[in-house]
Amino acid sequence: MGLQMQSYGIQSMLKEGHKHLSGLDEAVLKNIDACKQLSTITRTSLGPNGMMKMVINHLDKLFVTNDAATIVNELEVQHPAAKILVLAGKAQQEEIGDGANLTVSFAGELLQNAEELIRMGLHPSEIIIGYTKAINKTIELLEESIEEGSEQMDVKNKDEVISRMRSAVASKQFGQEDFLCPLIADACIQVCPKNPANFNVDNVRVAKLLGGGLHNSTIVRGMVLKSDAVGSIKRMEKAKVAVFVGGVDTSATETKGTVLIHSAEQLENYAKSEEAKVEELIKAVAESGANVIVSGAAVGEMALHFCERYKLMVIKISSKFELRRFCRTTGAVGLLKLGQPNPDDLGYVDSISVEEIGGARVTVVRNEEGGNSVTTVVLRGSTESILDDLERAVDDGVNTYKAMCRDSRIVPGAAATEIELARRLKELSFKETGLDQYAIAKFAESFEMIPKTLSENAGLNAMEIISSLYAEHANGNTKVGIDLEEGVCKDSSAMNIWDLHVTKFFALKYAADAACTVLRVDQIIMSKPAGGPRRDQPAGMDED
Repeated sequence: MGLQMQSYGIQSMLKEGHKHLSGLDEAVLKNIDACKQLSTITRTSLGPNGMMKMVINHLDKLFVTNDAATIVNELEVQHPAAKILVLAGKAQQEEIGDGANLTVSFAGELLQNAEELIRMGLHPSEIIIGYTKAINKTIELLEESIEEGSEQMDVKNKDEVISRMRSAVASKQFGQEDFLCPLIADACIQVCPKNPANFNVDNVRVAKLLGGGLHNSTIVRGMVLKSDAVGSIKRMEKAKVAVFVGGVDTSATETKGTVLIHSAEQLENYAKSEEAKVEELIKAVAESGANVIVSGAAVGEMALHFCERYKLMVIKISSKFELRRFCRTTGAVGLLKLGQPNPDDLGYVDSISVEEIGGARVTVVRNEEGGNSVTTVVLRGSTESILDDLERAVDDGVNTYKAMCRDSRIVPGAAATEIELARRLKELSFKETGLDQYAIAKFAESFEMIPKTLSENAGLNAMEIISSLYAEHANGNTKVGIDLEEGVCKDSSAMNIWDLHVTKFFALKYAADAACTVLRVDQIIMSKPAGGPRRDQPAGMDED
């Protein structure tokens, strides 16, 4: 735009250098395009046969994963409209912990179909009205496809847990789910409180140790700390534990001040008195019945010497959060300063020992009897990226467990539910009279993306599969889904593939909301960034 245009219109209202995009072509379709790009990235990672993505983030950390939440988090999405989808994916990840991929891909599909409608000449607001009607109807239909009797569930029953967790884990680690699910289910059941609704995801920890294979993974009732014990005492049975947050060191006894020393005797006495003071403190701890000292910071040389003398095992946990979890596992109270602890402040462990796993020395804290407040899944694998990915699979499993503690209703998996929703919505759209019937029909079509993607990722012929799924569902077999291994349509209840109702419910809801939000935008106005040093310019090189 030349200078002569600066003087009127929206240009004269805003300061120079801003961008202003309005109208269908510039704003809406550009936004839709950006969102489509994002969903094409996540789409190929959907489902068990999903491809891995290699993402290298701005800190040069390498991620090799097919977990959409991780991918979307690590991509630094710049475009404001695509960010809306990212936020929807994040919301899903935080709410349920699984199904972020479904959210992003489905929202992208909805927008792509909306683009076709806009090109046909529909107004975005008509599409939004149609989509809103469709999502409300979808939610009703989703309620109807819930498996009967699944709302009662014993969350301590391993088989019931596994059947609900399998699809979440399989979509991250296909082929390993039969090994991983029982591990995760065991870990969750052990820490599940009396009232399952209070299940805390943080109580299932993951320790990643290089070496071995996945089949060497185990569960430890208690914690695994990735560090060695400080002293020479490496194991204790049935021990009482004292936790000192501030560290075990002489500085606990020194005061900041200047001491004037006149003679050699005074100097010796001063050093001795310091020694005696430390000994006194350590002795007090030992006399309180504690056998293990856990320190949150450094352990001084002299203090360590006396700890050895009084046969105390010393462990250092530098992370505040680990320390907090350790206190939760053992029931100890973190004390701020070194001194004699009250008997109530001491924690208890069944055994605490330093073990060597695959060349790494780890401290294993076991607590079998107690309230089982923390359980650790020890994962083994050959490379860092494999371990990271396994950890994400475990996270998803644990989050699914949390979701099923709140709401255990399930719907048929393997894309059976989606096809059913697509078919029923299609029928409904024929009954509508207004222009929004087209939008509802497109919404229904969007569901086909899921079976289509699942079969494409598995290298099957998507068209054949979708048409045979439709045929089966029209005959009333509403639970027929795709068997990815054999490439045929099978009853999902026979294959034992179920999805949690809440996961689907929120994923579809967030996706529809995100899509409608993007469609509601009709103008983008980007102001020029304010003055001052920009991020990509060193200070001192201010613009104008």
